[in-house]
Amino acid sequence: MSTRTSAPTRREQILKEAARLFAERGFHGVGVDEIGAAVGISGPGLYRHFPGKDAMLAELLVGISERLLSGGQRRVAETGGDCGALLAALIDGHIDFALNDRPLITLHDRELDRLRDADRRRVRQLQRQYVELWVAVVRELHPEVAESEARAAVHAVFGLLNSTPHMGVNGSGPLGRSGTEELLRRLAHGAFASLGTPDVPVRAAV
Repeated sequence: MSTRTSAPTRREQILKEAARLFAERGFHGVGVDEIGAAVGISGPGLYRHFPGKDAMLAELLVGISERLLSGGQRRVAETGGDCGALLAALIDGHIDFALNDRPLITLHDRELDRLRDADRRRVRQLQRQYVELWVAVVRELHPEVAESEARAAVHAVFGLLNSTPHMGVNGSGPLGRSGTEELLRRLAHGAFASLGTPDVPVRAAV
């Protein structure tokens, strides 16, 4: 989601490769030496940047939760109370995350319980705040919808957008990056728009 164009720092390079390797092989399937080799330094050299793999995992998962929340808060400020524009900006920002940071989605789903209790609580706290940004704008756009339904809809859309790790090697599938972005955007907007429509009876299976 970042617009930064400067070269990544060595610390950022380490985190990127650690995320990729952890996602591919699992946290316990990757050694410090392998992470070091991926960034061109010795395994012991990593200890100048991180005390160990646990610290890398914590920084990855806490860090992305912080970035999602700060990005959402920035979009709230930038859209100046225009709820339609804010929802569109939140969706676009989350799509960028889902396409750019696929290993972190896999890590969160698979490795969150490996964090220390304090770090795991921090991730959960940041996530709740991020969800509430979305719930607030959805309820502004659909005031007839109960808060519980709006929150369930937000989580459902997150599940949709966070499906990118299952879309093939590059996370974009056969549609390519731009096609996948547009599809995810349409599906997310359609899901929220459906909150304003009457309930559709579910047909019984034949």
